Amino acid sequence: MNSGEDRRTVPLEFSVIGLGRMAQALVLPLLESGRIAPDQLIASVGSHSSIQQRREDYPEGLEIFVAGTDGAERVWDAPIQLLAIKPQRLDAVAASAPMISGKPLLISVLAGVNLTRLQRLFPGHLCVRAVPNTPALVGAGLTALAWGEGVSDHQRQKVVQLFADVGEVLELPEEKLDAFLALTSSGPAFVALMTEAMADGAVAAGLPRDLAHRLAHRTLAGTAELLDKRPLHPGQLKDMVTSPAGTTIAGIRKLEQSGVRSALIEAVLAAAERSRALA
Repeated sequence: MNSGEDRRTVPLEFSVIGLGRMAQALVLPLLESGRIAPDQLIASVGSHSSIQQRREDYPEGLEIFVAGTDGAERVWDAPIQLLAIKPQRLDAVAASAPMISGKPLLISVLAGVNLTRLQRLFPGHLCVRAVPNTPALVGAGLTALAWGEGVSDHQRQKVVQLFADVGEVLELPEEKLDAFLALTSSGPAFVALMTEAMADGAVAAGLPRDLAHRLAHRTLAGTAELLDKRPLHPGQLKDMVTSPAGTTIAGIRKLEQSGVRSALIEAVLAAAERSRALA
């Protein structure tokens, strides 16, 4: 990316430290909507190969630097900074960060990294912990926010608006984030596993693979939309489609015999416990 001196006269609005999929889900809508111009945003990544991978995804004008190279330190100049690195790089990134003045906002999307640790590693920042989920990639995300000390109401509004562009935003006490993460961030993987298994069942019952996958995806999407738009408890929807001695109750009986309900409960609990352990 170009890094001419004339670009340095443009005031930065936002920076990204680490440019993985979750950062992309937030940054691209900001750029596409025009809320932030490419020359008002700067990013750093871990390697030159990462820059090559990102060039096709982002509009021309966005500066991307390899961490530790000339110009990369400018990511720490923006008033709002998104920390989206791999958790195992956190200590090294914090150690390489310059001394900060002016108390910029640092928004971390790192799983299991609590506000106490963030504030210790980045004492010159005001810290925010964000837990987004993968459906943000299609504007259907859920994000929980927990605030560190000193974040003003105006700053809170700006952060909420950033994540509102990719889905629904909730403000939660930090102690609730592990459960939120287990349900909404790990949950898509659990749902995907169930959807894949249902498609496999349809293949076993005689449907072609492509059709089975498409129908499983549409069944999932339609069911989610029905639950969202009608005031239905999931148990009510189950009862609506379960006739006496019918096909659905036969399938549900098998699910209960296999312990699927208990397995899902334990999966969410295990994910929450792992998040607490990472902290």
